[in-house]
Amino acid sequence: MESDENRINRNNSKTSRKKMFIIALIPLIVLSGMLVFLLGPGMSILNAGIPLPKITIEKIEFQNDKIVAFIRNTGPEGVEIAQADINDRMIPAAIEPSKTLSRLAEAKVIVPFSWIAGVPYEVGITSSDGTRFSKSVEAAALAPTPNVEQASYFALIGIYVGVIPVLIGLLWFPFIKRLGMNKYKFFLSLTAGLLVFLGIDALVESNAIVAENIAGAFNGQVLIAMITIITFLVLLYASEKLVERAKKKSDDNIPRSKLVTYSSSSSPSSSSTTKIPQKQQQQQQQQQQLAKPFAIAMMIAIGIGLHNFGEGLAIGAAVLLGEVALSTFLIVGFTLHNTTEGLAIVAPMAKSGGKVTIRKLITMGLIAGIPTIVGAWIGGFLYSPIAAIIFLSIGAGAIFQVVFSITSWMSSSNTSEPRKALLSTPMIAGFTVGMVIMYVTSLLIPS
Repeated sequence: MESDENRINRNNSKTSRKKMFIIALIPLIVLSGMLVFLLGPGMSILNAGIPLPKITIEKIEFQNDKIVAFIRNTGPEGVEIAQADINDRMIPAAIEPSKTLSRLAEAKVIVPFSWIAGVPYEVGITSSDGTRFSKSVEAAALAPTPNVEQASYFALIGIYVGVIPVLIGLLWFPFIKRLGMNKYKFFLSLTAGLLVFLGIDALVESNAIVAENIAGAFNGQVLIAMITIITFLVLLYASEKLVERAKKKSDDNIPRSKLVTYSSSSSPSSSSTTKIPQKQQQQQQQQQQLAKPFAIAMMIAIGIGLHNFGEGLAIGAAVLLGEVALSTFLIVGFTLHNTTEGLAIVAPMAKSGGKVTIRKLITMGLIAGIPTIVGAWIGGFLYSPIAAIIFLSIGAGAIFQVVFSITSWMSSSNTSEPRKALLSTPMIAGFTVGMVIMYVTSLLIPS
């Protein structure tokens, strides 16, 4: 039977939880009351001026005998679309789904117009109060249509600029494997330099998209920083779990029967019962040491894949918006630029001492390269500036997490002086060369 003291303690605990719940609700109740006031009586008191309309033209598509502008109301209040113009020429337009837009609502303005490929155009949208908003396109180009032929075209581009260059970079593996330790450290830090450049490049590119296509209401720069940090933390957690799983798998590889035989043996003089467990213990330690490099290589492949997805988005969008002509020069530029990504994948595994199969290398290469194809499909057929900055920020966070893992692993190689291990001559030189290589090869890619 429950004692009176236990019953009293339990009742007191329930009462304490109720009090905590009520205390937690007090700020929410006060905040709700304030919002009701501001949206009610306080609105007429606090509104000292007239709110200005704001319409953002997020995307312009050139279709057969018509121009389609995708717009969004990013002002503080609802707005009504009055008319549209092409190069200051007023033209009747259809607006779907409605010409009246509530805050953050979007619409499609369809303007019948016989446009000419390669010619610049400016699309203007005027609200009912006479305010005009415009967006320019440097060279008109027919928007891709979702069909097998166009999808194959984007897939071919993704293979040329994403998959093949990464797989070519994997061919560096036998070379790095035969290097001395100092030269190996140079290439490992060169990998970090390559990745840091990719991360910075993703942030710069996403910031450019914000400046050109994202309204201030979305706080684009803050969104970039938030997603980058969250991605970094989530992948750092996943990386640690991946290493723990690899170590656990290596532990499970030791036959339990032999360990039991060894632990139950009371004769220390028996050499047959002592050598087998010692050998197995050495194998276990070796497998645990290999777990970290393989986990880092896999995270590098995933991080580069996320970055290449954003790169594919940019390529697809550039084709959609008519901002780039995919020439041999562009393909060559991307090939040289992205070949270094394969080097970044194989560098951590080169001195691991474990067996690296061709199948495993190809798998990592495909993880890093195939997202370019998927990104090109989405960028070409379903381009959204918000989605573009989100995926570019995810790629940046993934890249920085990989760099953190690499530097942590390199510093742990010298447990007595980890700072000295990172600031050695091969490390500094490799990092610098990696950044310079990426910058030089990026100059070959038309902006």
